[in-house]
Amino acid sequence: MSKKIIAPSLLASDFANLQREIEMVNQSDADWFHLDVMDGMFVPNISFGMPVIHAIAKHAKKPLDTHLMIVDPDRYIKTFGDLGVDHLTVHYEACPHLHRTLQAIKTEGMKAGVAINPHTSIKLLEDTIQDIDIVLVMSVNPGFGGQSFIENTYQKVADLKELINRKNAKTLIEIDGGVNAGNAKKLIDHGADVLVAGNFVFKSENPTETIKKLKEEIA
Repeated sequence: MSKKIIAPSLLASDFANLQREIEMVNQSDADWFHLDVMDGMFVPNISFGMPVIHAIAKHAKKPLDTHLMIVDPDRYIKTFGDLGVDHLTVHYEACPHLHRTLQAIKTEGMKAGVAINPHTSIKLLEDTIQDIDIVLVMSVNPGFGGQSFIENTYQKVADLKELINRKNAKTLIEIDGGVNAGNAKKLIDHGADVLVAGNFVFKSENPTETIKKLKEEIA
């Protein structure tokens, strides 16, 4: 896949003006909406749940890339499918029966993603990589926006790309956490396909222009 993807994270948006923020992303050069769902148990933060995603889905004109940072995500797979989510990503660390979870996601008509925490080895995906549509590499510890990028991510992405090529998989590599203009190109050069950007986009003076420049940076 040659096209590189920008997915602004609505976790960093202005929730008091959520429809305005959605329209901005709709009209921008961004490719996906990234939605972070946190339960206060798998991670120490709570973000938003089904009613908010239902509202987002009404207005979003681009795919909803949903990242579940929750325990026992299997309970909600069908619910997220019914909400209109396009990609559903679960954490490796939260899924004792990962292969079954991936199949359940696909049964509901969604792309299946697996997220891995900074300490989780790429080698643990050897047996499932061909069943995974997206691997989301956490480049910060999950739970809060605005954290500093972990430098070891570059090597992790390169190792993951090698695994994907060796297994002849079609998996996309997505990076979430601390992405900005200073590291975007280097991440792409190491093998990334999708960059999630939260604070870097929504806290900038002109988010539309920031997205545009980020797309140009990785083209």
